[in-house]
Amino acid sequence: MTSQDKLFTIDENGYLPHVKQIESPNYDLRAPKQSISLIVIHCISLPPNKFGNSYIEDFFLNNLDISEHTYFKKIKDLKVSSHFLIKRKGELIQFVSCLNKAWHAGRSSWKHKKNCNDFSIGIELEGSDIVKYEDIQYKVLINLLKSLRMKYPITDIVGHSDIAPGRKTDPGDVFDWNLINAENFNV
Repeated sequence: MTSQDKLFTIDENGYLPHVKQIESPNYDLRAPKQSISLIVIHCISLPPNKFGNSYIEDFFLNNLDISEHTYFKKIKDLKVSSHFLIKRKGELIQFVSCLNKAWHAGRSSWKHKKNCNDFSIGIELEGSDIVKYEDIQYKVLINLLKSLRMKYPITDIVGHSDIAPGRKTDPGDVFDWNLINAENFNV
């Protein structure tokens, strides 16, 4: 059984101890007793539609070298993160404890509740909303979703486009929601 086949155990501090941890400074503390009820699935590639580099990690750490690509100048002042990133080959990286608010959702609302960062966990897939995701990414994502639902009272799993319609399009039409639905998640 590989690490992609087993469920993850989230510790009392909101971390997956056996995965790569890269601490992003881009987060806030959650309000006391704030429940985590939503998972938001995103996609990111830097530069757009280019994979297999460390630019996403650099971006989430505020260390992106803007001289590396002209696109980086457009995003140089953004401060963002997510709780998790699943790379194209299935590597899982955690940037923010699940107990804290990663800066992944921006202006958003779900079921008449604004500021989805307050009550959600953000998962980024290395990808683009116009390029198919890898099978291994779905496998890791499904195991991560199962683990999160065992630890937190998750009621919904949505795309960034669902909580910020008209502003965001990810994870895109190429994302296979049927694979997620097959696991009986509420999507």
